[in-house]
Amino acid sequence: MNKHARICIIGPGAIGGVLAGILVREGFQIHLVTKYEELAKKISSSGIEVLGFKGNFTIPVPSVATPDQLEGEFDYVFMATKAEALKETATAMLPFLSNFSRVVSLQNGICEEILAEVVGEQRTVGCVVGWGATMHAPGKVEMTSGGECILGNWNRKADRPLQELQEIMSHVVDSRTSSHILSELYSKLIINACITTLGAVCGLFLGQMLAKKHTRKLFIDIIREAMKVADAMALRVEPGAGGKLDYYKFLKPGRFSEIKRHLTIRVIGMKYRKLKSSSLQSLERGRKTEVDNYNGYISAKGFQHDVPTPVNDQLVRMVREIEEGKRTIKPENLQEIKSGRA
Repeated sequence: MNKHARICIIGPGAIGGVLAGILVREGFQIHLVTKYEELAKKISSSGIEVLGFKGNFTIPVPSVATPDQLEGEFDYVFMATKAEALKETATAMLPFLSNFSRVVSLQNGICEEILAEVVGEQRTVGCVVGWGATMHAPGKVEMTSGGECILGNWNRKADRPLQELQEIMSHVVDSRTSSHILSELYSKLIINACITTLGAVCGLFLGQMLAKKHTRKLFIDIIREAMKVADAMALRVEPGAGGKLDYYKFLKPGRFSEIKRHLTIRVIGMKYRKLKSSSLQSLERGRKTEVDNYNGYISAKGFQHDVPTPVNDQLVRMVREIEEGKRTIKPENLQEIKSGRA
């Protein structure tokens, strides 16, 4: 393994901060871009504090505030910014990329299309982040759960740089490569479109939310619409929830299957009953969500392929109204959403 590879991580939030801290501890050459000058100075000198699943430690990470303060070219760049900042930040990194550099999207949803437009398909690598993290304060992050990492070249076959990226990420969690990364990304997107967005609209913990029959019906409708869109895209979707949820079997027709669907969702709700939507947390902090990269992606692809997506459309509209201060977060919001099914 090449621990001499030059690696840049953009964004010191939950995922980027944990990744930077662990990789530096493992002996990799990391440069972190923080956006804020004071934070860059703090992390460079006093270190970033990492808690949780991989142990508790504090370690200095060479950091700068903005990409223009970097020097030289990087072999690998991990983009851990919010989705809305991806295009601008990727553009700012262009002077620091060689023809052989690889840029990895760690954003939620599917942002690889945007990234490829900026840095080129030959440099773009998709990534499914299957482990949890949270940021308690700037420079203090926690890895809340293990999981896996799935990496794949965007519209290209696997190559040696992809294998090296997999080896690098294996120092953080179990990692593997996929020749169908869009399928893997779309699978996780469906789960986020259900859990994250429904939670943002109603303001409830997952257990409270999925105890309601109407919410479970919306959960099923989101998946049903997403899978119709996938069919139109000729996309075979990988099982979600760590390989445990086969969407094709989940949507099997029949009364017994419908009962099984509701039971499956109830079990999810009970297992993760205290889970709070990340989008809800963003709204509570006065920040925008990434709904455009979840339900918005399903809606956009549905429009492109002439597939109706009424439930996803309504959820996108509601979240935007909440972001704009035109709607309050409350459980009754979900009762307004009408299913597209007869």
